[in-house]
Amino acid sequence: MLTALASAFTQRKVKKQLAMTGEITLRGRVLAVGGIKEKILAAKRAGIKEIILSIDNKKDIADIKADYIKGLKFIYVEQMIDVVKHALLKEKVVNPLDLTIKSEEKKEINFFR
Repeated sequence: MLTALASAFTQRKVKKQLAMTGEITLRGRVLAVGGIKEKILAAKRAGIKEIILSIDNKKDIADIKADYIKGLKFIYVEQMIDVVKHALLKEKVVNPLDLTIKSEEKKEINFFR
């Protein structure tokens, strides 16, 4: 979800044929998750070529038969900034969203009611 938000705010495209899984802490650390084998097999069936995982999930990849992961590239990360650097392209989206707050909308926003 954070990659999607980063893409929306920067208006940069996300790489095609890329999958990612992991849990993110409030400080941006990428934590390991379970079910890696099943997720990888599903990603491969869907035509995914690259998968971003927590560095702590590297041991799970070692347990999978080489035939199942043939043709896949694994990127191991520790921090969310590494995910964003790898997942987002320099290329901007075709129809960017206008995320600026209009002056009339600013008047309506009051966080301290």
